[in-house]
Amino acid sequence: MMNNSKINCSIFQKQESVMQDIVEKINNVKEVQGKAELAEEMQNEVNVILLCPEYDENDLDCENCRFIASLRKKTADLIIKANKLT
Repeated sequence: MMNNSKINCSIFQKQESVMQDIVEKINNVKEVQGKAELAEEMQNEVNVILLCPEYDENDLDCENCRFIASLRKKTADLIIKANKLT
């Protein structure tokens, strides 16, 4: 996992802290329904990054931030889809 301090962005730092907390909760919940509820919360937090008004495609920190957010979004989407299959 990437060290948070390597991305120099206050928005990322704040969101990463919140998202890491949600990841820990998802990992501790046993039932899929509970994981899916947390995954929906994760999607909201990820969107803060994906819709960042300060995004600069020429900034490596922005690219890394968006890459991490995209991975978290895909993971949240998979958890939500798994819940719908149960």
